[in-house]
Amino acid sequence: MPTPALLLDRDGTLVEPRHYPRRPEELVLYPNLSAGLRRFQAAGWKLALITNQAGIAHGYFSEADLAAMHQHLTAQLAQQDIQLSGVFYCPHHPEGIVERFAHVCNCRKPQPGMLINAAEQLRIDLDHSWFIGDILDDIEAGNRAGCRTVLVDLGTEARPQDPIRRPTAVARNTAHALAIVAALSDLGPAVELDYQPALWQ
Repeated sequence: MPTPALLLDRDGTLVEPRHYPRRPEELVLYPNLSAGLRRFQAAGWKLALITNQAGIAHGYFSEADLAAMHQHLTAQLAQQDIQLSGVFYCPHHPEGIVERFAHVCNCRKPQPGMLINAAEQLRIDLDHSWFIGDILDDIEAGNRAGCRTVLVDLGTEARPQDPIRRPTAVARNTAHALAIVAALSDLGPAVELDYQPALWQ
């Protein structure tokens, strides 16, 4: 039977933002997320990573390099008793220099392809799942896939005008986002839900 999932963007959401990280040690987990992630895991939710990786198309790093980075990230999470059910990435970009990845696709966020693929592979119930990301392309992808969504405010996104880019909630940081999802999924206590980014006020 399909189960709910917590779907997470990588850079700026699960790990500290960095421009095109290329080495495993450049993926630095945000602190204070482990208890929140384990709460969903204990409730039977699946945890999956959903990440655009256009650095492959641009020739900054290879798929093997990305696999090494994600092995490192998975090991860091495992040390905190957190297991990812899947890692889904898009290597494409229409302006890339690596020919086989330099095209428009249906997996690069804001397209929902990675989320739909995750749902098929992991037997996820998207209607009862949440996608957490730090940019509006994440929010649009989650909304198009049928998830509820939380935007982590890094101070980069203006108020969306298109309804498809409007999140269910906005969070001060990823720990707050996890608390919001837990509260709205009856997995945790009530939390502040009326947070507004400075750019939206």
